[in-house]
Amino acid sequence: MRAGSRSSAARARAARRAVLGLPGAALAAVIGCADCAQPPATPHVMAASPEEAGRYLILVGGCNDCHTPGWDRSSGRLPASEWLTGNDVGYRGPWGTSYAENLRLSVQDLSEDAWVRMFRAAAGRPPMPWLNYATMHERDLVAMYRFIRSLGAKGARAPRAVPPGEEPETPYILMVPQPPARRP
Repeated sequence: MRAGSRSSAARARAARRAVLGLPGAALAAVIGCADCAQPPATPHVMAASPEEAGRYLILVGGCNDCHTPGWDRSSGRLPASEWLTGNDVGYRGPWGTSYAENLRLSVQDLSEDAWVRMFRAAAGRPPMPWLNYATMHERDLVAMYRFIRSLGAKGARAPRAVPPGEEPETPYILMVPQPPARRP
């Protein structure tokens, strides 16, 4: 009989624990669902430091393609000490002629916040893919800023943009869509 009473007592304790545990389980479920109600976080690059993340983003974002003279001829093998010094070869299209800025000088004139606002505004000239960068996570934009700033100032400012209809004084790449050739 004693074994039976212990069994009943054990069952009573288990039932009490289950009943007392329900509010805790409910609270955990509510807290867990609170995350479900939030929109998913925008992905961003994780690295050992913001500067390392910025270096990676500069590479995969193709920033050197336009902002680093000789990048294409070097097959991407220029040292970081040569990166992002601007380009005096223009990009000419219906918007006029634009130049890839010397980002190493640009970041000296801007705070992190101003840098992020500039990309969020997406108001620059082509062929810079402003709309792509406007969607980046703020941490990534800040990481790019910090990496560029870590390189230090170097080089000269890029030429000023030339309005449509005016001839640039520098070499340029013509970026005007051409109609297909007519077939006989």
